[in-house]
Amino acid sequence: MTHIFPAIGAGPRIDYQQDLNPAQYEAVTTQEGPVLVIAGAGSGKTRTLVYRLAYLVEQGVDPGSILLLTFTRKASQEMLNRAAHLIHQPLGQVMGGTFHGICYQWLRRYGARLGYTDGFTVMDRADQGDLLNMLKERLGLKKIEGPFPRKETLAEILGATVNKDLSLEDLLYRDYPQVVPHQADLLQIGLAYQEEKRRHALLDYDDLLLEGRRLLREEEEVRRRLSEQFRFLMVDEYQDTNRLQAEMVRLLAYTHDNVMAVGDDSQSIYSFRGANFRNIMDFPTLFPGTRVIKLEENYRSTQPILDLANEIIAGAREKYTKCLFTRKGDGLKPRLFRPASENEQSQLVVAQVQDLHERGTPLNKMAVLFRAAFHSFDLEIELVRQGVPFMKFGGFKFMESAHIKDLLAHLRVVANPRDAMSWNRVLLLVPGVGKQTAKKFQGNLKEGFTLEKAVAALGKMRPQAGLKPLAELLVSLQNPGQTLVSRMNLALAYYEPLLTQRYDDYPKRVRDLEHLLTITARYKELRSFLNDLSLDPPSSLADVSHPTHDFLTLSTIHSAKGLEWDAVFIIWAAEGRFPAFYSLEKEEELEEERRLMYVAATRARRYLAVLFPAVGYNRQLGMTYNSPSRFIADLPPKLLETWRTEVEEW
Repeated sequence: MTHIFPAIGAGPRIDYQQDLNPAQYEAVTTQEGPVLVIAGAGSGKTRTLVYRLAYLVEQGVDPGSILLLTFTRKASQEMLNRAAHLIHQPLGQVMGGTFHGICYQWLRRYGARLGYTDGFTVMDRADQGDLLNMLKERLGLKKIEGPFPRKETLAEILGATVNKDLSLEDLLYRDYPQVVPHQADLLQIGLAYQEEKRRHALLDYDDLLLEGRRLLREEEEVRRRLSEQFRFLMVDEYQDTNRLQAEMVRLLAYTHDNVMAVGDDSQSIYSFRGANFRNIMDFPTLFPGTRVIKLEENYRSTQPILDLANEIIAGAREKYTKCLFTRKGDGLKPRLFRPASENEQSQLVVAQVQDLHERGTPLNKMAVLFRAAFHSFDLEIELVRQGVPFMKFGGFKFMESAHIKDLLAHLRVVANPRDAMSWNRVLLLVPGVGKQTAKKFQGNLKEGFTLEKAVAALGKMRPQAGLKPLAELLVSLQNPGQTLVSRMNLALAYYEPLLTQRYDDYPKRVRDLEHLLTITARYKELRSFLNDLSLDPPSSLADVSHPTHDFLTLSTIHSAKGLEWDAVFIIWAAEGRFPAFYSLEKEEELEEERRLMYVAATRARRYLAVLFPAVGYNRQLGMTYNSPSRFIADLPPKLLETWRTEVEEW
């Protein structure tokens, strides 16, 4: 898109004091030295960066001496375009982009100093996967039994060692315990992968950061030249930087300290990607004399919502203390609901969504947020049943997950022994059974075919050793004395060993399946359960290709950061779910869970509801009582309007 600007100086000078609040004005007009801008949620962070770009140029700073680092190329381009329109002057000389993109440009220019005399090729994810697959075959690792990581997971593991700055051993024990037995094999393929890249001058996405840092570390002349060229550094979303990126910022400021880092420690929630909370907390130590400026005026939410968010983050162990406020009038207090069960939670959310919609709030101005993707499974079923269009972001839709389909296929053949698709899925899971065997079995699926005949047919097929456990499971599943939950438990006990052999990320998938038991617990009869799951798939209810389509957003909190809605519902705000059980052992993980709750709450403009079911189902314990998330239970009662159902008080 081409923009035509008036001649330089033709437009009026910007009235910065008029356009900005006092804190924003201070951040924009502080020209020299290190500055850390702690930008609270909804406080106009992007506006501040845009106006500072404009201010620097209006003060006579050469645009070519400004470097703007963001986490997406789109973000940097939008900021530069907005600043250019403010000052009626193109800013093509400003270098803006991602850390990876900037490193790529510098390596193209100076790569020969690092040994890339004939240049290099950057692999995309597909190329990387193909190379890793080739090495697996060359090293004989494809013959290994068990859940040896797929090429995608291998790439993920190798990238995580870079972004999290961890050894392979530490990373596996911390994040991939299921593949620890293959540690020696992974080390072997990792070394072969590095050697193959060196031999053929290949770089992957993560190498751009590694080699970019090496360039700045080892080549003093280049470091000095780039530092002198870019005398004004601006870094967006600093709380999301990893150790490599923070070190690169320090190296780029080699000849000066004119660095403005903008971010919010309270929204540091991406440690699983390598983001390091310590970077933003230690910035004043890394850059002595740092001026810390806090943006606390919020332009998004009503004060009752901000009061709740402030109190949530006040309990953080380590933080930059801030208090969000707004000039908007008072609004509704956030509401806390404790429905009796997960399905009542789903029905309550749907009822409120429908009520708000009837009162004039478009569906696309509402969102349901959750800690983990499987927390929305029951809600997805309820939304489909009631015909409410939705789109889910983060994780898979319930019925699109392969492991969910695998498990349910065992129940489907019990409900309908002539279900050819489910038989095909069930049989192909059995070790040693191929497509021809499955096809041969399906020749039996004629009128009058029963489960008894199916079990008999399985007994005559090969491999009998693999099919015998399946036949025994089917006999157990048709026992009329079994409840639906007990049937599901039997199926899960049979399927779990197959799952661990089939998927390298099986711990996550097991959690999904265990949550499915919670949904199953409210059904008495198998057919009604399966029928509810067989309604029109959710994806058919919302056409995202049409920009005006009105649909409810379902999203993990991680996928919702940076977004906002008029009404937000936070579901499964229960201890053990949010915060998750596995985060309770490590204080830094528990602290990040608190920040997640803060991010979720600050997505709401006018209406915020927090919900958790009073009763849940646990595979080991059966029916259990849930207590509210500690991040909610510890809040002063005056901040929440509590709505209780007829369940024992908490």
